Amino acid sequence: MTVLTEEELRAAIRREMPGVRADLERLVRIPGIAFAGFDHGHVERSAEAVAELLRGAGVPDVRIVRKGGQPAVIGRRPAPPGAPTVLLYAHHDVQPIGDASKWETDPFEPVERDGRLYGRGVADDKAGVMAHIAALRAFGDDLPVGVVLFIEGEEEYGSESLEDLLREYRDDIAADVIVIADSGNWDIGQPALTTGLRGIVNGFVEVRVLEKAVHSGMFGGPVPDALIALSRLIASLHDDNGDVAVDGLVRTESAPLDYPEDRFRAEAGMLEGVRFIGSGRLVERLWTRPAIAILGIDAPPTVGAPNALTPAAKAKFSVRIAPGDTAQGTYDTIVEHFRRHAPWGAQVSVELEQLGEPCVIDATGPAYDAARQAFTEAWDGAAPVDMGVGGSIPFIATFQEMFPKAAILVTGVEDPETGAHGPNESLHLGEFERVCVAEALLLAKVAKLQ
Repeated sequence: MTVLTEEELRAAIRREMPGVRADLERLVRIPGIAFAGFDHGHVERSAEAVAELLRGAGVPDVRIVRKGGQPAVIGRRPAPPGAPTVLLYAHHDVQPIGDASKWETDPFEPVERDGRLYGRGVADDKAGVMAHIAALRAFGDDLPVGVVLFIEGEEEYGSESLEDLLREYRDDIAADVIVIADSGNWDIGQPALTTGLRGIVNGFVEVRVLEKAVHSGMFGGPVPDALIALSRLIASLHDDNGDVAVDGLVRTESAPLDYPEDRFRAEAGMLEGVRFIGSGRLVERLWTRPAIAILGIDAPPTVGAPNALTPAAKAKFSVRIAPGDTAQGTYDTIVEHFRRHAPWGAQVSVELEQLGEPCVIDATGPAYDAARQAFTEAWDGAAPVDMGVGGSIPFIATFQEMFPKAAILVTGVEDPETGAHGPNESLHLGEFERVCVAEALLLAKVAKLQ
């Protein structure tokens, strides 16, 4: 086996990038949305396309698998004698496009503008899939480690079948190092390793005050309406400063990074004059403290609303959990809060939709040292920072539980301008090439650890 140097790997990635980009664009053209109500035939096509790409990249054992949900792809290439095995994770399904009028171009027809490629899933996470492919192509027959590729098909829809798949194929996907390519970097030109993610609790709270709607003039005054009661209950979730006011939720310290307020305001699209809520550093409010949002309300629409007191109203809530807390504990705490703060004796019921654990990664040890060296070289001397993420990837906790001896590296292709999940999602093509170089260098360095 030929041992490729850093410069040879860089040259190989540069050589492969036109084909990698062309295959990325082909994947983006497949609208593989795993959400209910969409044509899941596209998810099937997406899985088949990924399987074909893996076989073309020299992976001999490729299977499309499922466990009651959407298709995932598992590919295996055995390790050379004495070499470690690396699990490479990404997902091939994508978010729905939302309001089509907000897109400047067809979401499923990739278009380049000013060095960025635009399209749904172009960054989240089909570029993650292609970063793995690019590294394999760069090595060709000289891959110095074993690899297992696990390309999920329903991550955006909650990974409902992922744990069952991991348990069924546990022996097939066991690895010494796990690379999860579904996060991002701190900035353009500044790589990062994600070392903490918040968990999530989603559910529904319903308030009932009447058996049926009644005349607002004949009964209004002494009789409450459910919308006012629900509004007061929702308001109890935060104090006047905007800090979460639910007792018992965990709050921890964050990485010593400064998130410039003007950059964050621009990334969030905040309107002029709107103030931040809460207290403390922005990175703490984003990464290591709980956040609560109301995602929707069931109530009579304003158009055609009668002059009647509403008997019941329902809201969907979402809690992002700080690392160090637990999903079940948070749900129990929220339920107790709603029941204690129900106004005027209103009847309150709470229904759980989703639990996802937060995670903290102890990013120390030889594999993390190798990753930091690879990133620094790929970014021409810019060392990666350790960052948190306000969002959630609950299955990382599952990987930690099932493979406790494996080093888990959370990487990705996104940058502050990516706009994942929103309209006009995009990928910085220069940064994408650096991600591909970094992964190839990482595999070369991991091969030397054993």
